[in-house]
Amino acid sequence: MKSDYFYFMDEAIAEAKKAAVCGDVPVGAVVVRYDQIIGRGHNTKEFDKDPMGHGEIKAIAAAAAYLGQWRLSECTLFVTMEPCPMCAGAILQSRIERVVFGAWDVKWGAAGSKIDLFRPGLFNHEVALYGGIREKECRKLVEDFFASCRKK
Repeated sequence: MKSDYFYFMDEAIAEAKKAAVCGDVPVGAVVVRYDQIIGRGHNTKEFDKDPMGHGEIKAIAAAAAYLGQWRLSECTLFVTMEPCPMCAGAILQSRIERVVFGAWDVKWGAAGSKIDLFRPGLFNHEVALYGGIREKECRKLVEDFFASCRKK
């Protein structure tokens, strides 16, 4: 699957762009199992007035619904931004095997930037992490979004 990291990250970026159009921070995610996307999501926190409206949560819920179970142990989550603590908890609870993310998040990142909830031995489930995939493009989406917000 490593050869497909860029393809699936591009799919997550497409989801992030949907969030920006709706006035939400552009974070997008896809859940992949056996090289097939089984869940998609993007931030809807502002649009839905829902504090749990994060792209990762939406993609995980969609994948669980698709599979008809909560265990996503053979899945990889691709997300444009390093997961926050809430999303890290959902990733751990759903037993996702691997997370591939774009930009690091020094304010909310729970994969090592601010805190590391994925540290080996911390919980009974370990997640393989790969950060910095399409980092510049993912970061630019967020920077451009906040720059446009400041102009309003």
